[in-house]
Amino acid sequence: MALFMNWDRVSHLRTDEQSVLQDRRLRKYVRHQLPFSPYYRALFEKHKIGFDDIKTVDDLKRIPFTSKADIAPTVEDPVKPRQFILQPDEKLIKEHASKGTLAKILWGKLTQQDVQEKLEWEYKPIHMHFTTGRTALPTPFTYSSRDIELFRESGRRMFEVAGLTRDLTGLNGFPYSPHLAFWLSYFAMQTNMMTSLATGGGKVMGTQKIIDAIERLKMNVATFIPGYAYHLLREAAAQKRDFSSLKYLVFGGERVSEGLRQKVRELSAQLGAPDVKIIATYALTEAKTAWIQCTETTGYHLYPDLEVIEIVDKDGNVLPDGSPGEIVYTTLDWRGSAVVRYRTGDMCKGVEFGPCEVCGKTTPRIIADIQRSSEVREFQLMKIKGELVNMNEFYPLLSGEHDVEEWQVVIKKVNDDPNELDEIDVLVAPRHGVDFEDLKARLGRKIHNEVFISAQIKEEPLKKLLEQLGMESELKEKRIVDMRPKS
Repeated sequence: MALFMNWDRVSHLRTDEQSVLQDRRLRKYVRHQLPFSPYYRALFEKHKIGFDDIKTVDDLKRIPFTSKADIAPTVEDPVKPRQFILQPDEKLIKEHASKGTLAKILWGKLTQQDVQEKLEWEYKPIHMHFTTGRTALPTPFTYSSRDIELFRESGRRMFEVAGLTRDLTGLNGFPYSPHLAFWLSYFAMQTNMMTSLATGGGKVMGTQKIIDAIERLKMNVATFIPGYAYHLLREAAAQKRDFSSLKYLVFGGERVSEGLRQKVRELSAQLGAPDVKIIATYALTEAKTAWIQCTETTGYHLYPDLEVIEIVDKDGNVLPDGSPGEIVYTTLDWRGSAVVRYRTGDMCKGVEFGPCEVCGKTTPRIIADIQRSSEVREFQLMKIKGELVNMNEFYPLLSGEHDVEEWQVVIKKVNDDPNELDEIDVLVAPRHGVDFEDLKARLGRKIHNEVFISAQIKEEPLKKLLEQLGMESELKEKRIVDMRPKS
C-alpha cells in the first residue's frame, strides 16, 4: 500500500470529491492519531469533546483554536512544545489505534521488535525546525522518519506544481539553519532528482561565491529569501555577470510585492535572463511544509489530502468560501509535532476553488497576497503614539519603490527618553543618481496615505544599511527594528 495518495489524482479531484476525501481523512486522523497528542487529549477532555465526535470538516468548529501562545516555549515552561508531539504508548494504542493495526499486533503478525521499529519509524522525532522566535524563545517542530518521507513528497508536489523538472539545475540560496525554507528547498531538489547546490546562503557560502556558482554552473532554478535575492542580483548586475541560464526564481520567507518583482525583473534582464519566472511560496513552520504558485499570477496550491484550511474573522467565526480573513490550519497526516485549528495570524484575501486557469489543477488556492503577522516580530499592529499601525504595509511600499535600493524602519522614543512619544525613522539607501529630497517627499506622502502615520525619512549609505539589515549575517533581514524599551 502506498504511503501517500497519488498527487496527480488528488490534484484533479472535483470540489465535492475533495470534501468527501477531507472528511474521511479528518475523521481517521482525529480518531487514531490525535489522541496520541498530550495537548489535544487534555483539550478534548476539558471541553468534553470525544475523538469520535469529529466526523466532518464542519465539526472542526467544536474544537477550540490553537495559537502561538499555546505552543511557544517560555522561561517558565520551556518544554511546552513537547505537548504537541504525538506520543503513543501501549494503553493509548490499544484504546485508539485503527482496527487493522491492532489486529496485526494481537494476531501475532507483528513481533514485538516489529512493533517497536514501526512505532519508532512512525512517531519518534528525528529532525526539527524552529520558528524564528523574534519575540519569544524559538519554537521547535519535530519530524519523524515517516514525516521526512511526507516532507519529501510535499517538496516533490511543490516543484511539480511550479513545473520544475529534473532536467533543470538548482541552487538553494536559503540560509543554512534548522529552518523550514532551507530544508524544504533541499529535499524538494533532491526528491525531484535535480542536480543542485545547497549554498547555505550569504552567511555560509557568501554572495560572491553564489554569484560565481550561478554563472559557472549555469543554474536554471534558484531559491531565495526575496530581499537577499534582490541584493545578490544587484551585486551581480554591477559586475556585469551572465545569468542567462536562469529560468526560475523561487521566493520564500517574505511577502513578494509586485513592485519588488518588477525590480527583480529589471535586474534579471540586465543579467541576460529577461524571461525569468518569479514564483512565490507560502510556508508555515507549524504546518511543516510550504505551498507554491504554478505561475506568477496564481494563488498557492494546497494539498487537500494533507490539510484543511479554514478562513475566519477576527472573532474566530468561519467565513464562507472566497471571503478574506485569517488562515487557520489543521493537519490531516503529520506525525511528530502536529496542530489542529491553528490560528496563523496571517491574513489573506480568501481561498479560490475550481480548476486553476493556468495549470488546470482543481486544488484550492490561497490568494497570493498574504499579510504575515510573523514578518514583524509577531506584532502586525503596533501602537505608535496611541495609534494602531499595520507595520506590514511598509514591506510592499518600500520594497516596491523603484528608486529605493534598501530600507529599514526603526521605531524608537524621542531623544531615547522612555517617557517620551514614539517616533519612526525610515532609513533609505536611494538608487544611484536619484534626487533624495524628491524621493523623501514622495515617500513621506506615500507613508502618510498608506500607513497613516508621519515618519522621518533619512538617507543612509548602502553599505552601512546592508550591515544594519544583517543581509549576510541574519536568517532574515532586520527590516523593522523596535528600539523602544520593553515595558
